[in-house]
Amino acid sequence: MRRYFVTTFGCQMNAHDSERIKGMLEELGLGEAQSPDDADVVVFNTCTIREKPDTKLAAHLGEAGARKRERPDTVVAVGGCYAEAQRERIFSLYPQVDVAFGPGTIGHLAEWLGAGGEGVARGAWGTGEERTFAATLPAHRERRFQAWVQISMGCNSVCSYCIVPAVRGREVSRRPGEIIAEIASLADSGVREVTLLGQNVNSYGRDLGTDFARLLREVDAIDGIERIRFTSPHPKDFRRPVIEAMAECAAVCEHAHLPLQSGSTRVLKEMRRTYSRDRYLRLVDEMRAAIPDLALTTDLIVGFPGETEDDFRETLSAVEEAGFDGAFTFVYSPRAGTEAAARTDQIPDDVKRDRIERLVEVVQRVAAERNASRVGAVEEVLVEGASRTDPLLLSGRTRRNTTVNFAGDAHVGDLVAVRIERATSTSLAGAQAVVYAV
Repeated sequence: MRRYFVTTFGCQMNAHDSERIKGMLEELGLGEAQSPDDADVVVFNTCTIREKPDTKLAAHLGEAGARKRERPDTVVAVGGCYAEAQRERIFSLYPQVDVAFGPGTIGHLAEWLGAGGEGVARGAWGTGEERTFAATLPAHRERRFQAWVQISMGCNSVCSYCIVPAVRGREVSRRPGEIIAEIASLADSGVREVTLLGQNVNSYGRDLGTDFARLLREVDAIDGIERIRFTSPHPKDFRRPVIEAMAECAAVCEHAHLPLQSGSTRVLKEMRRTYSRDRYLRLVDEMRAAIPDLALTTDLIVGFPGETEDDFRETLSAVEEAGFDGAFTFVYSPRAGTEAAARTDQIPDDVKRDRIERLVEVVQRVAAERNASRVGAVEEVLVEGASRTDPLLLSGRTRRNTTVNFAGDAHVGDLVAVRIERATSTSLAGAQAVVYAV
């Protein structure tokens, strides 16, 4: 049997897309290899939102090139945002690449790999204008009880540092009937938790005359779906109807990932984020008032061009004031073609390193305090498998999206009650109390 290996970089949307890529390859008769060294088809599903994924991809492609020199029949495919960003020169940059595809042209991959019997279409490329949702493609889901569900693609925001609109295009919403039908089918197959995906998930539906709050309520009404998550929203579109739907829908989890990016109103304006520090913090207060047990996570960038020490200190204080349960922290990375990359007031690398270390320290302290408040409580946990740190323990996530490692005898996919005994800045630990009915 010919085999494939898919390497995924970046966001949850890429995780969703990779499941579809795997499903297509398996429909072609390929099996999944344990490593790229054992694969006949090697696929890289890429991210380019920051410089680090580009660097990692270059190393991976160097290794793929070496394997291809030893085994010339190996097929190398590059998809995702980096492929789209480098569409004019991907094959000249990396001659070992046979086919390339953007985020919206995954469906062509099977054709280019010779599904029709014509052989590999070397040098094939799909254009951005051909974008289609990947939801109709076969899927190889990593977990039988959880599923990603794409509800939109593209982004209409104009953040001055972000390359996503350029590589994923303008926002397009998927028709609600298609989404509901997919989720109902997932529920029938045993899926208990769905995560709704979009570049700006809560602006869903405006091009169709509907809205995200209505979609949440419709998904909540589907029998068998016990947890609903979504990512990533934009603060400017987190409006009252969405907050009310979160509070009132039993399956919608008490967690929101709400990217702040900077705690300085001045920097936010230059980022073109369209909200101020005060507006963001008022939104946090409104959400916590409606959903008292809400967990909030965020994205934070340090070293944006022109960021002063005072601006940075405002980010630190915003972390304290918002009381985030966790944060993805990033050093600003210039992306070619963006407004911010052309600025002459770039921040020195040593200043960026100092600030990211100080930010991480505050984020971890605040998150540790938030998690410590859960000790003694009983949390509902969806079991995902063995703990990565101790194979004798089980691991899963609470409704608030916190990882819990615990002693118990539950099965993967079970909902269990866990009494929390210990906490760190990133996880909880405890022991199983009761297994809920499956």
